[in-house]
Amino acid sequence: MLTYLSEFIAPFWGPARLLASYPVLAALGALLSATLSLLMLPRVWHVLTKDKGRAHAVNAEESVGKPVGVGIFIVLITVSVLLICLPFDPKLYFCLGALLIASGVGYLDDSKPGGLSELTLGLTDLAIALFVCVVLMNGANTEIWLPFTSAHFTLPWWGGVLLYTPVVWLCINAVNCNDGVDGVSGTLSSFTICVLGFLLYFVVGDVNNAKYLLIPYNPDAVSWALAAAVFCGAILGYLWHNAPPSAALMGDAGSRPIGLFVGMCVVVTGNPATVFFVGALLLFNGATGLAKVALMRLFGWRILGSIRFPFHDHVRKNLHWSNAQVLLRFLLIHVASIWLLVILLIKVR
Repeated sequence: MLTYLSEFIAPFWGPARLLASYPVLAALGALLSATLSLLMLPRVWHVLTKDKGRAHAVNAEESVGKPVGVGIFIVLITVSVLLICLPFDPKLYFCLGALLIASGVGYLDDSKPGGLSELTLGLTDLAIALFVCVVLMNGANTEIWLPFTSAHFTLPWWGGVLLYTPVVWLCINAVNCNDGVDGVSGTLSSFTICVLGFLLYFVVGDVNNAKYLLIPYNPDAVSWALAAAVFCGAILGYLWHNAPPSAALMGDAGSRPIGLFVGMCVVVTGNPATVFFVGALLLFNGATGLAKVALMRLFGWRILGSIRFPFHDHVRKNLHWSNAQVLLRFLLIHVASIWLLVILLIKVR
């Protein structure tokens, strides 16, 4: 909307042309979403259901009675701000709709006693992942690049869908499994989204940098970088209230759409392995537990039996870390590792 407003006002007032600048829109959008999230969430979360605790989770009793499902408002704020800031992009609008659906499903899981079944959630996540991949492929061939090689290869649209759908599904569930300690999932995810925004704007979405780094250029990437800035701002506003001890919890209504957004950004980068470089700690903390359970149920294999997953539960129970220690130490590991991994991703070709 603002870009079209710029076209009308700029001939009469020169500074209005800045509203057509993606960096300016990203800064304004992030500031607006963060402010709305910071100020509005405490005014609306009283309508949400209250947390009833989780079976087998460490210190689950600390969350009992707090509003849960705040993530649905985070997503609503993000979508609303993006409708103001984004130039018209049908593909991105469909993906924003998928974010709303993922948040709605998450809220149903948060509010229903006992939650939705694992099968229901897994199949719903798969359907949403399949939908966004079909939208992002848009019926066209997709060019794939991989780490540690300068070679590219092209897949038909259906090949891209088959390749990326499991990646998006993994992102949804890995981020969801990170939720459980005040601030951890939101903090790690927001930093991951920030780094993805950097990759999308300065690498994949910049024709000169992409050419220099031997990476396929994607003109849609800059719009996704703008979306990343806005979503990151909304999460940061929420984290003000989620810092230990938290006043409210985003629940599945927040963690699932955040994971979905991370997955969609990975698709836009054109490299399915990107998730392992920008979300290594998220995957270790959350997805390792998924793999452990899957191997045990499918093949009877018991691996890492002495380690509790999500790993944040292990360090709290076995190493006696406080919630604040988990948050700060995980963040330090995440920040220290992610830039090294990203440099390896884009430079070692």
